[in-house]
Amino acid sequence: MAMASARHILVDSEDLCNELKTRIEGGEDFAALAREYSSCPSGKQGGELGSFGRGQMVPEFDQVVFSAPVNQVQGPVRTQFGYHLLEVTSRQD
Repeated sequence: MAMASARHILVDSEDLCNELKTRIEGGEDFAALAREYSSCPSGKQGGELGSFGRGQMVPEFDQVVFSAPVNQVQGPVRTQFGYHLLEVTSRQD
C-alpha cells in the first residue's frame, strides 16, 4: 500500500496561498508560516499531517501527494476546505 507523509498550509484565498508560496521559495520557513497562517489544526505542528495512505485525504489532496516530487512545495491546491500549499516529505509506493 502506498504511504506518504506531508505537511500543508490551509488558507481561505488563492492570493494568500500564492503569496506564501513565493515567501517559501524565497527562503522563509514552511513550518513557521504554517503556524502563523494555516487555519488547519495541523498548523500548530508546522502543518505536519503525519503518515497516511492513498484515499485517506480528499481526492484533490491525494492526487498531488501521490504524484508530486518529494520535498517540493506544490499549490495552490483547491479543496472543499480552501487553498493548500502541500509538501510531500516522504512517500513509499
